[in-house]
Amino acid sequence: MTRQESCPDAWFDAGCQRCPRLAAFLDEVRAAHPDYHAAPVPPFGPASAKLLIVGLAPGMHGANRTGRPFTGDHAGILLYESLHRLGLASRPASTARDDGLELLGCRISNAVKCLPPANKPTPAEVRSCRRWLAAELSEGRPEVVLALGRIAHDGVLDALGLRRGDHRFAHGAEHALKGHGLLVDSYHCSRYNTQTRRLTGEMFMAVLSRAARLAGVGNVS
Repeated sequence: MTRQESCPDAWFDAGCQRCPRLAAFLDEVRAAHPDYHAAPVPPFGPASAKLLIVGLAPGMHGANRTGRPFTGDHAGILLYESLHRLGLASRPASTARDDGLELLGCRISNAVKCLPPANKPTPAEVRSCRRWLAAELSEGRPEVVLALGRIAHDGVLDALGLRRGDHRFAHGAEHALKGHGLLVDSYHCSRYNTQTRRLTGEMFMAVLSRAARLAGVGNVS
C-alpha cells in the first residue's frame, strides 16, 4: 500500500474471505482479468482525516481494477474533480493507484470492501463487512461523514449501532450522531444518477462543500 492507503489492521483485511459469494466472485474476476486488483479495496486518505466519504462498494472496472476507491471508472470523475476544486485532493482526476494523487483532510472508504456481483451486495454481506467500517469510525473519529447513497448511509448508522428510523436518508440531509459527529447524505455519484440528472454537478458540489465546511477542511469559505 502507499502511505495514504495504509491503515490500522482493525480497519481492513487485504485477505478477507468472510463472504463466500464475494470471495468466489473475485476468484472468477481474477481469472478473467489477471491484471486487476480483484481483492478487498482499502480506504484511501489520511487516517486522521476529519471528513470521511463512504461509498457503497468497489466497481468492476474501477476500484476493483485499480485497488483505489472511486478510481478508474465514471463514478470517480465527479468526486475527485469536486474534491480538487475544494482543495481536498492534489489532482482533479484519479487514474491509478500509483498516480501520485493525495487526499488532504479527507478519506474515502466503502461500506463493502469487495466487488459484489451486479454491484449489489446482500444484506448479510453488508453486515459481515460492518466490522471494518465500525472500527474506522470509532478509531479514526471523523468529525463529518458524507454518505454516498442509501446503503452507505445505512451502513454508517449500523456500524455505530444507531437506529435507521431516527435518521432518514435524503440528499442534503444532516444528522447528529450522538457523540459521533455529523452524517451528511448525498445521492451516489454514479453514472446512472449523473446521466439522469438525479444528481447534477452543482448539487454534488453544494453537499460536498457543506460537508467540508462542517468538518473544517478544504478551501471552503
